[in-house]
Amino acid sequence: MAITLNSSIQYLKSIGPKRAELFSTIGIKTVRDLLYYFPSRYLDRTTILDSSKVFKFVASGYNNEITIVGKVADTEEIRYGKKNIFKVTFKDDKGFFECVWFSGIKFFRNRFKEDDYYAISAKPVITRYGHLQFAHPDFDKLDSEESLNFRNTGKIIPFYKIPQNPKKQNLSDLSLRRVISSAVEQCINEIEETLPKEIIENNNLLNIKSTVKNKHFPESSGLLERANYRLKFEEFFYIESLIALKKLNNKKIQNGIKYKLNIPLVKDFLNSLKFELTNAQLKTLHEIRLDMESATPMNRLVQGDVGSGKTIVALIALLIAVSNGKQTAFMAPTEILAIQHFYNLQTMLKGFPVEVELLIGGQRKKEKDATYEKMSNGAPAIYVGTHALIEEKANFSNLGLVIIDEQHRFGVAQRSDLITKSFTPDVLVMTATPIPRTLTMTLYGDLDVSIIDEMPKDRIPIKTYLRSDKKLDKIYKFIIDSVDKGLQAFIVYPLVEDSDKLDLKAAETYYNELNNSVFSNYNVGLIHGKMKWNEKKEVMQKFSDKEFDILISTTVIEVGIDIPNANIIVINDAHRFGLSQLHQLRGRIGRGSEQGHCILVTSEELSKKQFDATFSFDFLSDAQIQKNKTIIRLNALVNYTSGFKLAEIDMKLRGPGDIFGLKQSGLPDFKYANLVEDQDILLKAKQVAFETIENDPQLSSDKNEVIKNNIKQFYKNNFHYSNIA
Repeated sequence: MAITLNSSIQYLKSIGPKRAELFSTIGIKTVRDLLYYFPSRYLDRTTILDSSKVFKFVASGYNNEITIVGKVADTEEIRYGKKNIFKVTFKDDKGFFECVWFSGIKFFRNRFKEDDYYAISAKPVITRYGHLQFAHPDFDKLDSEESLNFRNTGKIIPFYKIPQNPKKQNLSDLSLRRVISSAVEQCINEIEETLPKEIIENNNLLNIKSTVKNKHFPESSGLLERANYRLKFEEFFYIESLIALKKLNNKKIQNGIKYKLNIPLVKDFLNSLKFELTNAQLKTLHEIRLDMESATPMNRLVQGDVGSGKTIVALIALLIAVSNGKQTAFMAPTEILAIQHFYNLQTMLKGFPVEVELLIGGQRKKEKDATYEKMSNGAPAIYVGTHALIEEKANFSNLGLVIIDEQHRFGVAQRSDLITKSFTPDVLVMTATPIPRTLTMTLYGDLDVSIIDEMPKDRIPIKTYLRSDKKLDKIYKFIIDSVDKGLQAFIVYPLVEDSDKLDLKAAETYYNELNNSVFSNYNVGLIHGKMKWNEKKEVMQKFSDKEFDILISTTVIEVGIDIPNANIIVINDAHRFGLSQLHQLRGRIGRGSEQGHCILVTSEELSKKQFDATFSFDFLSDAQIQKNKTIIRLNALVNYTSGFKLAEIDMKLRGPGDIFGLKQSGLPDFKYANLVEDQDILLKAKQVAFETIENDPQLSSDKNEVIKNNIKQFYKNNFHYSNIA
């Protein structure tokens, strides 16, 4: 029987049906799966020290992990007090070293046999008897031929991630290497090229067969590096090709709405504003105006830091659409933000002939039905809401503009549901979570991008402090002094209810405590996510009307809340929050003419670890960042007010997928490439992809047929959303 890439692995040498079942538990079912199950790390002879060199290193004070290879010379079980210790003595070309285990002795006793070869990884020490020793090391078994080749030829040995259960059933690195070696030998010629020959040659890439072969069994460290580059380049190339096709499709649509812009209503509204728009806002409005005048539907992303004035820009776009007799949808991720937008728009449009409707899940059926009726009748209005706007009953009959706020909080399918309620509406997506340039290119490369990177002229930068929870009395005194001057404050807690698992303060508990003690002479409000929407609305309205001096809250206030008179926010257990979340919370204050103060409350230990204001995070290594994430996060907020700078730091701390949710964006997970570390490869792949699509939009030429086939085969789910922002 001829074996193909789609054949079951049971037909490969030394596998069979029973072992095939074991392989299926780690996702390997076909020959293709096996060939693309790449190693997670490698043992490279150039990085290995012998026992003599390790001894000298340790004697001179070296205290880091090393890897050493040796043959089992002896094993023994030693009684030490009330415990047994298991010791294995290894030998290499330069001497002896030993490994010890203080638990799991039965497992290790059966594992190490005389003359077996192992690669040992751990921190070495020199015992009082002068022996080189490793305690509880990581270890990988090598066969004698691998060990010989490794020592004599410099061969690089691969190691694979194998879950615990298959390991217990004797699926080891050693057996997996043997099976993959056999598969590469039998089936490497079955792998078909996945990139055009011209792209491979012009960019000095390895062909796919050499890539797969050297990824498993590298002939040299240089070829392994080239194999990694090829896989990363290809992954970026196909993502960027999809983005280029999306952009091209958007540009080709010419049956969008051509809005008239010379409208008295819009002019009258602009004249009614009691403040000047910033240059960044005016530039963004100009770009939106050109989009709306064009027959091509607008597909634009507006990025702006918290408090930069995105909402007023959105409102002007909404007015243009409504003045042209169109319905508009303004979708927000939470009920409280939708309510805030609803009231803000109503206030700003007081005296203007524009209807503003609210549609959220918590409303009564009667209220919803009345709004549904207006939608179906085509009544021009601004419809503000949450995901309720995409429910089946929300039948827009005349939808001309869709604005999605905090768009990264919605899945791509949800955005699709709203946009497809009309044939070709203009689409404006907004975010107050600034996105690093690399991610903007990758996640939103099909969109036109506007950036509002300028704050209103009268805005005073917020001061941020890191304080110990032992200083709460002083913090409360500062709040009281500010409230006595007519100002207001937020106090934020992470949870609504007490938790046995997490020792966190709870909003309800502390509301009762503070209201009856330190703030007993003041009006204190409480808001949290478990309240009904009309209760949240009432609390926020009272706080806005200054009926509450202090508002105790959970993170429900994270986005969109705009209380100009609030100039203090105290964030308890600040170490429990993410960096972008802390920045969003900080953005709730400092919107008036007074100095804003953000106080991050954390443990005594963390509060002492403050960096100097002149310290630059750019010089931190990845290892330093991973080791000190919490401290870096808190100090970054103290030292920086720019959301764009904080976004770069946050991406280093958490990685892009955790911040922006690649799955929600409609993009696949990155298996090989890293958006933080591989920016140069991304830029190159993007350039090649966009040039390819520009020169052959239909991918109809013979040389590009391989690209078209790969997109159809491996990216069809992503291509489904090719016209969705």
